[in-house]
Amino acid sequence: MGKIAVHEFIALDGVFEDPSWTVQFGFDKAMADDIGALTDASEAILLGRRTFEMFAPAWSTRTAEDDPGAPFFNDTDKFVVSSTLTTDAAAGTWANSRSLGRYDVRRIQDLKNSIDGTIYISGSGTLVRALAADGLLDSLHLYVYPVIRGTGVKLLQDGMSSTTLRLADSRTYDNGVVHLHYGLT
Repeated sequence: MGKIAVHEFIALDGVFEDPSWTVQFGFDKAMADDIGALTDASEAILLGRRTFEMFAPAWSTRTAEDDPGAPFFNDTDKFVVSSTLTTDAAAGTWANSRSLGRYDVRRIQDLKNSIDGTIYISGSGTLVRALAADGLLDSLHLYVYPVIRGTGVKLLQDGMSSTTLRLADSRTYDNGVVHLHYGLT
């Protein structure tokens, strides 16, 4: 059975919306290596519709020469949770993409059961919150940036149910970013 691993860039105050603000910190080589290890271990990508619609045009035209992450994002099977996006539209937008339809716990569990490795998620806050509420997340990789945004959508919002996390690993990079890897218990 597969495991769902979430990767998020997040500010100290929990804001993860539009991570273009992370550019000012650069992309530390050790951080790139750690994210690469996460994607290398992943056999599928799971995204919400809004994140899919942001990622598709950004990644679909990139090559390995542009970004070493491009082959992962372009060649890996992508599953989109959306009540409005069809599989034909998803596949026509970005290779190896298909729609799972609206959020459905059984459908997500079936996907986990059909994958032997890790299912990677980035962004997709609404999806991540739903998966956490339904106990479907296995690990959370937070890349915490030393900045307070003061405004913006937060990954973990008020009203979520209480969840206990187990710190599996942590690492501080030269650019001040801290990687907190949590397992969900």
